[in-house]
Amino acid sequence: MNPTTPPNRCRIVLIAPPTVAPQQVEAALAGGDVASLILPGEGVDEASFQSFAEKVVAAAQKAGVAVVVAGDTRVAGRVHADGIHIEGNKEELAEAVESYQQRMMVGAGGAKTRDDALELGEERPDYIFFGRFGYDNKPEPHSRNLSLGEWWSEMIEIPCIVMAGSDIASVEAVAATGVEFVALSSAVFGEGIDPREAVARANALLDETAPRFEE
Repeated sequence: MNPTTPPNRCRIVLIAPPTVAPQQVEAALAGGDVASLILPGEGVDEASFQSFAEKVVAAAQKAGVAVVVAGDTRVAGRVHADGIHIEGNKEELAEAVESYQQRMMVGAGGAKTRDDALELGEERPDYIFFGRFGYDNKPEPHSRNLSLGEWWSEMIEIPCIVMAGSDIASVEAVAATGVEFVALSSAVFGEGIDPREAVARANALLDETAPRFEE
């Protein structure tokens, strides 16, 4: 659920794999400000992923949250997603930017070094993502992702998303780097977690601790 005026600080991007029930995603979106939602399709067949994405896209867009489908441009088109996420090399990203960017967002992931990130940045994606889907299994964010995010946000105008850890409190470390967005997945959709309460707590922590951006 997005307020009319988004907060002027690091905002939440949710990563919702198809193992998450659509009702959990809806609950998370009801917990407070969420900038966007990325749907990775790993681990299921295309038909199952499309069915999941259709349900989630409808709920998210109704709440004013943009949805980005990772890795499958056909599913992204069929479910009327707002963007696609490319976890690949520069050539794959360049092709996606040329083919799709006029009508939807194109995001980039997969960079493990500064040189990787700069190569992807040359293609002018709408954002760059530091982290790996499904690897937020430790409480704290990966130090490499924090370092890359801090460097990128200081040097490059393209917005940046950094993967947080499995503990909601890890949003503070990500926000402290100055990046525009913090990604949450297992900290919101993990077993035994109330997604709505998790998003509400993450927003409260960001309200309290995240640096404000210059107007």
